[in-house]
Amino acid sequence: MPNIIEITDFGAPQLDVYARLSEGQLLNRHEPEEGMFIAESPKVIGRALDAGCVPVSILLEKKHVEGQGKEIISRCGDIPVYTAAFDVLTHLTGFKLTRGMLCAMRRPELKTVPEVCRGARRIAVLENVMNPTNVGAIFRSAAALNMDGILLTPGSSNPLYRRAIRVSMGTVFQIPWAFMEEENGLKGLQEAGFTTVAMALTEDSVRIDSPQLMREEKLAIVLGTEGDGLAPGTIAGCDYTVRIPMAHGVDSLNVAAASAVAFWQLGNRQQQDMP
Repeated sequence: MPNIIEITDFGAPQLDVYARLSEGQLLNRHEPEEGMFIAESPKVIGRALDAGCVPVSILLEKKHVEGQGKEIISRCGDIPVYTAAFDVLTHLTGFKLTRGMLCAMRRPELKTVPEVCRGARRIAVLENVMNPTNVGAIFRSAAALNMDGILLTPGSSNPLYRRAIRVSMGTVFQIPWAFMEEENGLKGLQEAGFTTVAMALTEDSVRIDSPQLMREEKLAIVLGTEGDGLAPGTIAGCDYTVRIPMAHGVDSLNVAAASAVAFWQLGNRQQQDMP
């Protein structure tokens, strides 16, 4: 039986998670077992539930209780379901809710690098990709284009930041991911049998459509930060440096756009060629 609670007090501490806690406070590095994240829209919340994430409470527009939010509510047991009119929710949260629904959920236990790499043929490595919008877009492309997992350096944005989750359309719950150590991270992947591919525009780079790349059994595609790209040491430590040919004097693509091109060309074609 859902526990429907109409909002009458904006200052209620139960609403802090939606209105007043920062992403850092939600992450709760000091007590990670108490960390939470916010999923937005029924589709994204549904994907989080499918992945086994545990809901804590729901905030949604009143009209959706018996509408598009009904199925999600039915999957969440007797947790609090806070409701109000659209303009009240906008005032409370400071932004317009996508599909009128938010869900606070417990952060799942982080996977390890070996867990993500086990059985994988194609993985992406994000080096200090700090913009959560880019991280979310990369996850969405990875899911659509048959990548098997994503590894992130500690300087990258957390995939469970609200904007990253929203932009990914919930694919952060479908693609296995983990944080990796920057030091010896690539070496560890190479020792695990991955050929490492640095996406960078250098004079000695290989074209992304080079047949020799597609013949590699296991590839780790390494993408760099939005401004400076990959660190020189990272490029030097990879087995290949790979470029996407540019036209009309364009010097590079946004990292999210580049990831989509790279995943399409270098991804797991055994799955991509399936009808």
